Amino acid sequence: MSVIQIKNLTFAYESSYDNIFEDVSFSIDTDWKLGFVGRNGRGKTTFLNLLQGKYEYKGQIISSVKFDYFPYKIADKNRITEDILSEICPQAEEWELIRELSMLDVNSDVLWRTFDTLSNGEQTKILLAGLFLNDNHFLLIDEPTNHLDLKARKTVSEYLNRKKSYILVSHDRNFIDTCVDHILAINRNNIEVQKGNFSCWLENFENRQNLEKLKNEHLKKDIKRLEASAKRISAWSDKVEASKIGNGVADRGYISHKSAKMMKRSKSVESRRKDAVEQKSMLMHNIENAENLKISPLHHHSDMLVSFKNVSPVYDGQPVCKPLTFEIKQGERIFLNGKNGSGKSSILKLLTGDLLSHTGEILTASGLIVSYVSQDTSYLYGNLSEYAYKYSIDESIFKALLRKMDFERVQFEKDISEFSGGQKKKVLIARSLCEKAHLYIWDEPLNFIDIYSRKQIENFIEEYSPTLFAVEHDKSFQDTISTKIINI
Repeated sequence: MSVIQIKNLTFAYESSYDNIFEDVSFSIDTDWKLGFVGRNGRGKTTFLNLLQGKYEYKGQIISSVKFDYFPYKIADKNRITEDILSEICPQAEEWELIRELSMLDVNSDVLWRTFDTLSNGEQTKILLAGLFLNDNHFLLIDEPTNHLDLKARKTVSEYLNRKKSYILVSHDRNFIDTCVDHILAINRNNIEVQKGNFSCWLENFENRQNLEKLKNEHLKKDIKRLEASAKRISAWSDKVEASKIGNGVADRGYISHKSAKMMKRSKSVESRRKDAVEQKSMLMHNIENAENLKISPLHHHSDMLVSFKNVSPVYDGQPVCKPLTFEIKQGERIFLNGKNGSGKSSILKLLTGDLLSHTGEILTASGLIVSYVSQDTSYLYGNLSEYAYKYSIDESIFKALLRKMDFERVQFEKDISEFSGGQKKKVLIARSLCEKAHLYIWDEPLNFIDIYSRKQIENFIEEYSPTLFAVEHDKSFQDTISTKIINI
């Protein structure tokens, strides 16, 4: 057991005027299982890179352990998996690899297959197993759940729960709750470390937020009262000055004394007002605002929007999954569950009208308008104004939605390709919210998106009840808003 110490850490990218971290100090124990949380763009991945020594910074990072990073970068994925693992964990014996893979529900025969033939879930599990076999290393795990199905997430969370010595970045509430014993949180105005799982931290944080909002309301009233008092004193002072001019010499001593007394009181009121304003400002710096989002779904004259009868996508002449039969009716919020590679994304593409080869019959209501959010964000580039123009959406509404999802105004001038993974997904969701549609089709929309934004999305879906067909493996999100679940 040892301690990782962060002392007076300050860091900013060369292209930025603002510090991402400023004079930050805290300590973490290398035996802890740390959940690392914070809104998109706050610097979680940046901090992991600083621990690895990738950037120059001011201050100190003191550690006696070596850091490993997940996902591990593999130069050639056409190599045999065992050879790749011998590079990641050179001291590990084959029996140890087989033991770890067994705990992750992965058949040992993957060791002798090329890495590129494995599913995303298998690749994730294999890399985690290899990295955990490095003794006395501290693992930095960045978003391991992306593209993992529900079963795989449960398996990986149980595996991590058996381990220690790691920082885990994840926005999946169920996942992170089961496998951490401390939380490292990047808030608006500070970084805090707290013992317990995510639910404990969130409850404490929201209680503090509510208390700070209450204090803020009291301070607003105090400021208003003090400003009114200052105006009254100013009015009285004006009357006294007028009295100086209209009264004789005998009264002037009394008037001057009264004037001095009022001036002293005025300074006291102004000092108290400034203190209240400063306290209010400090409170607001750390309050997380999650304003309500809005959507304008279209109403279709037909209750049934889409009908699938014995449909399965076909690749290389072979059906990808068993034939599916279902209907999508107005107001339904349907989630499609299945293993990675079971054809979920292909089903969604068929719903958008994509001319994929398939079996069975697809019927859609006449004039159906669909809004689609894809998994992929790699094609995004250009600034937000250009993006809004390309998709014929209202730029001001689009940017207002992004502001509500914690975008700073400075982001509006940047190229979207420079955004974090979560910020890119927010661009896709905000664009979809701007599109008036009968049916919203979202393919893993929450990958990389922070927990506060997930709750915002949950709230607006519950309020406006758009017709939604989605693939999303965040169990909390699915449990909250689904009206129907289809399993492949």
